[in-house]
Order: sequence, then C-alpha cells, then structure tokens
Amino acid sequence: MIDYSIEDNIAILAWNMEGYPQNVMNDHSYTAFVENMDKAIADPEVKGIIITSKKDSFFAGADLKMMREMLGKDHSQVPVAEAFKESFKWNEVFRKYETAGKPLVAAINGHALGGGYEIALMCHYRIAINDSKTQIGLPEAQIGLLPGAGGTQRLPRLVGMEAGVPFLLEGKKVDPQAALKMGLINELAADQDAMIAAAKTWLKANPNAIQPWDEVKKGQIVARTFYKVPGGNIQSPKGAQLMLPGTALMWDKSKGNYPAQLAIMNCVYEGLQVPMDKAIKIESRYFITLLNNPVAKNMIRTLFFALQEANKGGARPKNIEKTNIQKVGILGAGLMGAGVAYVTALGGMQVVLKDVTLESAEKGKDYSRDLLKKGMSRGKVTAEKAEKVLGLIQTTADAKDLEGCDLIIEAVFENRELKAKVTQETEAFLADTAVFGSNTSTLPITGLAEASKRPDNFIGIHFFSPVDKMPLVEIIMGEKTSEYALALTIDYVMKIRKTPIVVNDSRGFYTSRCFGTYTSEGIQMVAEGVSPSLVERAGTMAGMPVGSLDVADAVAIDLAYKVMKQAEADLGVKIEDQPSGAVVKKFVEELERFGKKNKKGFYDYPENGKKYLSPLLNELYPLAETQPTIEEAKKRLLHRQAIEAVRCLEEGVLRNPTDGDVGSILAWGFPPYTGGIFSYVDMVGVAKFVAELDELAAKYGERFQPTDRLREMAKNGETFHGVKQTAEATA
Repeated sequence: MIDYSIEDNIAILAWNMEGYPQNVMNDHSYTAFVENMDKAIADPEVKGIIITSKKDSFFAGADLKMMREMLGKDHSQVPVAEAFKESFKWNEVFRKYETAGKPLVAAINGHALGGGYEIALMCHYRIAINDSKTQIGLPEAQIGLLPGAGGTQRLPRLVGMEAGVPFLLEGKKVDPQAALKMGLINELAADQDAMIAAAKTWLKANPNAIQPWDEVKKGQIVARTFYKVPGGNIQSPKGAQLMLPGTALMWDKSKGNYPAQLAIMNCVYEGLQVPMDKAIKIESRYFITLLNNPVAKNMIRTLFFALQEANKGGARPKNIEKTNIQKVGILGAGLMGAGVAYVTALGGMQVVLKDVTLESAEKGKDYSRDLLKKGMSRGKVTAEKAEKVLGLIQTTADAKDLEGCDLIIEAVFENRELKAKVTQETEAFLADTAVFGSNTSTLPITGLAEASKRPDNFIGIHFFSPVDKMPLVEIIMGEKTSEYALALTIDYVMKIRKTPIVVNDSRGFYTSRCFGTYTSEGIQMVAEGVSPSLVERAGTMAGMPVGSLDVADAVAIDLAYKVMKQAEADLGVKIEDQPSGAVVKKFVEELERFGKKNKKGFYDYPENGKKYLSPLLNELYPLAETQPTIEEAKKRLLHRQAIEAVRCLEEGVLRNPTDGDVGSILAWGFPPYTGGIFSYVDMVGVAKFVAELDELAAKYGERFQPTDRLREMAKNGETFHGVKQTAEATA
C-alpha cells in the first residue's frame, strides 16, 4: 500500500496501492497513510518526510468503487454526527500531520488530482517532475462536489482568493509549469531522482518548516488567529472587491443550478475568516450538504462513470478485432467536412478531402490551416506539428483518389439524391473492408443505405458543429449495419478523441430529434404570445447554454424548414401542423429570415453592434395578457425535451438511459447539473414528472402526453437509473 524507507534521516512514503492502476482515497489507503505517517512522526531519527508514489501518477483522488457506493446511498438517512465524522477524517489527519513538527515535501511524479493534490497542499513544500502530460488540480466542482480534504481552505490561503477561487469553482487542471507559475507548486525537477534529491535538500535546509497560516506558541504549532491571505483577506477592501463580483459572476454562470459552486464560495467566505482548525470543519459540513443533494450523484454518474465508459469504447462489439484505420476519405469540404478533416488528421490518419472542384477542396483545407495558425500563435502548436497535420490532408476532385481508404465520411448537403449519388460514385473505388459513413443529422440511415451495394458496411456518423470543439459523435446503426462497421467506426471515433454513443435508426435519430424540441417549443411559445425575452431567459435559467430562439438562428431557420418539408414529403404531415411549423414557414417563405446566416431571424444582427431580439416578433405575435412564470416556462422547455427522450428509449432508438444522459449533455447542452435527460426525470421524480406532463398536455397539446410505460414506472416507483422511488418522495 505504502512503501516506507529511510534515507539520510528522511522518511520516504511512496504510495503503491496493490490492485489499483492509480493511488486512490479509500478506507484502506486511509489506514495505511495514518499508520505510516504516525510511524515517521514518532521516530526521533526522522527529521523530515517525503510523500511520493511508485506508480506513474502521484495520486488520483477518490476510489471509483467508493464513489459508486456513494451513488446508491441515501446520505440524508445517515445520522449527522456519523456523516460529519466520515467526511472529516481526511481533513483531521491532514491537519494533524501538517502541525506535527516535522517538515513535509510532496514529490509529485505524475497526476495529482482532487484528494491527491490536497495531500500535496498538506505538505510544506511541493516539487513536481516537469512533464507536460501531468495534470495538477482540484476537479471536484466538475462533478458537483467540492474539495473535501482542505482544498477550499489551503489553496486560497496559499495563492490568494483571486487566483484560488476561480480554480476551485471551475475545477481546472494545469500542467506543472503552469502550476509553478500560479504558485500551486514550489519547484520543478527533471526526473524522479532529481525530484527526490531536491526534496531532501529542501528538508535539510528547512527543519522547522510550518505552514504560513500557522505559528508556534509555547512550543506547539497552532493556527494563526489572523493570517494575511495573499492579495487581501475577506475583510479587506480588496477581499470585498473580489468576493462581491466573484459571487455575482458565479450566479451569472450557474443560474443557481449548481450547489457545489455556491458551497465553495461559502467555504471560502466563511473559512477565511476563522483559523484553519475551524475552517476545515466548515468545509466538511458543506461537503455533507452536497452528498445529500441529487446534483452531485447525477453529475458523478454521468460525467464521471458513464463518460469514462463511453470514452473507453464500452459500446464496441467485443468479438471484433481492433481495426487499424490509416486512411479516411471525406466527401464534401464545407464547414462540416473541413472540420472532420482537421480532427482526423490531428488523430494521425491520412485524409483525402474531396469536393466537386480542387479549389473547393483547398478552401476546406484552409479551415485546418487557420486553426493550426491560431494554435501556433498561442504557443499550443509547434510549426513541425502544424506541417505534419497539413501534410496528412490531400485535397482532390477525383473519386479515384479515395482508393485505399478504410473509412469514408460523407458530409454533403442534407439531400437524399445527392447523398445517393456520391455513395455510388465512391463505392466503385473502395475495398470490401471499407466502411461508408454518412454524416447526417436527420435522414434515416436505412433509407440512405439503399443506394449502397454494401448496406452491411453503411453506417451513420453524426458530427456536431464546430467539429473541433464538440466532443460527441452519434453513431447510427441502420437495419443492415454490421457489428464490424460499428467496431471500426468506434475505433475511429476513439482515435480522434471524441465520445461515441450508439443509437438505432429513426428520423432525427436521438440528438437531433430531442434537441429540435427545445428550439421548436421556444418558437411555439412565441407564437402563443409568450414574451420572446422570457422564452430566452427561461432557457438559460434552466441551464441550457443559450435561449431556444438564439439556437434556432444559429442552426438556421431555413434548415429547420427543410427538415420539416422532408417530414411533410415522407410522412404526409403538413408543415403547418408540426409544432412551430407555421412560424418557421412564415419566416422562410414570406420573410426570408433564415437566422444568423443572412443576419435576420428571430434576432436582428446590426453590422456594428450586438444582436437583439427582433421587434418584429411582437408585431407578428402580440404578447398575451397573462405571461407564464419563469418556473413554468423552464419546466415546459425541459419537460418537452425529456418526454421526447423517453419516447426514443421506448422505441429502441436509444439503447439505454446512460447513453441518453451522455448524449444530451455533450450534443446539445442539456443542463449538466441534472446529470442528463433521464437523470433529470429521476431527479424530478417519475410520478411527479408524469403528473406535470399531464398538466402541460392539457394546456399545450399531445406532444407532452406521457407514455403508457412511463405511467407504469410512476405507479411502480421505478426510475431510469434503478433507484426505487416512493410516491411520497416524488410528490
């Protein structure tokens, strides 16, 4: 568990947890840490202590198994005293050892994250190997928690509130050079030997080291009653200037939906006004409040476990040997195709970027040139790397150049006939093992595969724009798509470092179908006389990245029109009879307002000014005398998306609720604090969700109608993530 040795009167405690790829916090590591630290402290021959690791990383934070158990536990039922004792135990021993009278050095030989970096903060000095791949930080806020082993107290005391608070709130991770610059560590070393030597040197030179927030009184190390925080204390004018706008900024970003951020601000505000011994108790109390909040559980389940599983290729067929994709052909060099070419080349694969003309293909390659040039100007990309990436992209107008491609990604316009034409043209030059992927957001893959001679190797690969920034790829299985095609596609997605989710075929698949309800419902609300500004505010207050009208403009109103017209042709449902269809038709056919692309849509876009909601909206759709509350508008927007996701699951479009959660957050920004769209339903409570859907359906239409299966779940106390609910719990 911990390798203990003594060199030159210095105890070296090297974490080395058996059966774990990384060192983690759990009951076993706690016991081992206490035993070995007590041993070193009690030994009169030991003059200082180095804490390091025998693994590739220093310390990774909480144990995954422990976190999984936490998800299934109702912490509200645990007695307060017991919960506090459990929460406080790491804080208690860290405080004990930093005041034990022997200097401590953290020798950081790899990732020091979460509790791992809190171990380093406990030490009086921190040295890290200068490896750009190493990450140092406190990422707990990203999964709905706060650093619960002193991080909210030691970091701002060490680097000041101005530098420390944003780090805590955002859960940022930095490399050792950045950590040194910010004051998170004290020294860099070239390698392990140099780091241990530097640690020994510092310990010998600082035999009486104590933390800056402590002092010696009557031979004992105790917390300073008053400690001057770098840059100013809470009570100082500078401190007040930082906390007031900091709190306002936090509320502006979180909209009150993220309890961890509020708890962190409270920890800092309250903790920095008292000595360290009291401050860490404040932190532990706030940590308990987060454990009792469903937000942390939801975020951990989805943004930690589910995301990790997806990124490891959990959906990949296990019986298919891993493929080695070397050459990828991309049809269409528009914005989407150009983005796919960039991330593919960045992943080290050869790219053939084809368009109708060589000039058009070269324009598509300019996208990569511009991004790489920007990266070079920011010092993130070397000239050698930029040259290598660009060298992997071959532009062409000749389909024959696609010979030898392992994968084709078609990214032409959303037109069934055009897609059929390029499919047939390309297949003539493909090997039997090559897979053809269509990047479509709405057109059913089974129908597109009819143009192919090899429907078993035809698959949907739905990217999101901008491709270089959006982390998700939605993979769509047609009726005849083989497991081999799926395996190769997942291998490709992992190679470009995106997160794959796999769905079955349908119109709009999963992401476009559900995301479309957000924009559609917002537009429909405006048509009913709801204030456009209320619609937009409700969306962002609910936790969506931007308002639904803003999104509609950005995606393009005429694109929504084309999708609706295709549905009209395929399904016989007139565009006017589709939700928001009448508005979309008017804006495209009569007003020629297509959105941001032609600088007029639901917003107006002045040449030298900020966009604003168009006054035309109130002229066309006069405000209703009675406006909904912000809470009702929020509910309407979120519930509409959620019931569509439920239908996708029941229809077999989605394979499981977990993929639905991951996809909803990464694809269209469903509020992360919910844990995703199915976790949102569980958080509301299935019975309560059904009751509220009935109310919405009575007011606004059948699109809100609960399914029979959902009613059955409500009756039986079932949830999407397997935790039994009672009627009382969801009322």
